[in-house]
Amino acid sequence: MKFRGKIVDVACLNHFTRVISTISKLTKSCILRLTPQHLFFVLSGKVTNGGVSMWCELSQANFFDEYQMEGFSPEDNEICLEVTPENLSRALKTTQNAKAVKVKLTKKHCPCLTITAELPTLSSISRVVTHDIPVEVIPRRLWHEFKEPSVPDFHVSIYLPPLKTMKNVVDKMKNLSNFLIMEANLRGEMNLKIETDLVSVTTHFKDLGNPPWGDDASQGGGAARRWDPEAMTQARVDIRKLQQFLIGQQVNPSKAMCNIVHDTVVHLILLHEDVSLQYFIPAVA
Repeated sequence: MKFRGKIVDVACLNHFTRVISTISKLTKSCILRLTPQHLFFVLSGKVTNGGVSMWCELSQANFFDEYQMEGFSPEDNEICLEVTPENLSRALKTTQNAKAVKVKLTKKHCPCLTITAELPTLSSISRVVTHDIPVEVIPRRLWHEFKEPSVPDFHVSIYLPPLKTMKNVVDKMKNLSNFLIMEANLRGEMNLKIETDLVSVTTHFKDLGNPPWGDDASQGGGAARRWDPEAMTQARVDIRKLQQFLIGQQVNPSKAMCNIVHDTVVHLILLHEDVSLQYFIPAVA
């Protein structure tokens, strides 16, 4: 297995760093899937067991000036690595003014992603900084656990309000309860609610709009077509997991959406022209 990539464009490097920083806020460890065309960051927590899951997809051509890889085999041309996003984020943050950054899969005392940055200097002597980030190679027999999640058969899909506004609301509500109710309908209305024995607080959002999902039930939304447009679909979630998602967001999405399966799961989606991030938060009783 071989992998090497090179980023020269400063804007691409900064954007890539922001994406990795976002992921580092969402999980301490995840799987990096490398394919000839894409990079995927995957957290396959079992939602049924209360764990969050994540799927982040990047097109390599939008970030890397050079990109070469040889996978497990010609038939299974990909590489799966377990990585610590925080280590990757810290290394990339030291390379922001670099002339070029190279990323390579190497074998040191253990498998590593080696990041080499050529930094500008005032003299003619170049200054090179190297970071070796330990990774674990995932065997082929486990790859089935890290495939793209299917869009759930949601009852409601809605565009999110401005994420900064939503974060400010959730930050305040966190002081009142450990749990938050997210509810929305097919009229573009969303409520964030806290309900305890002592207090009940609701923030209302209107005219958010509902994404025009296809009619094919395999695209998700089969349940939505059977749902009263006025009726509120809700899911009660751990407020810390929602706050974690909002705090870490640095992707600056062009679209932010939320699918809700009643009392089951909240499916958050951030779309950028070259990045998509999906995050699943299970409902709690």
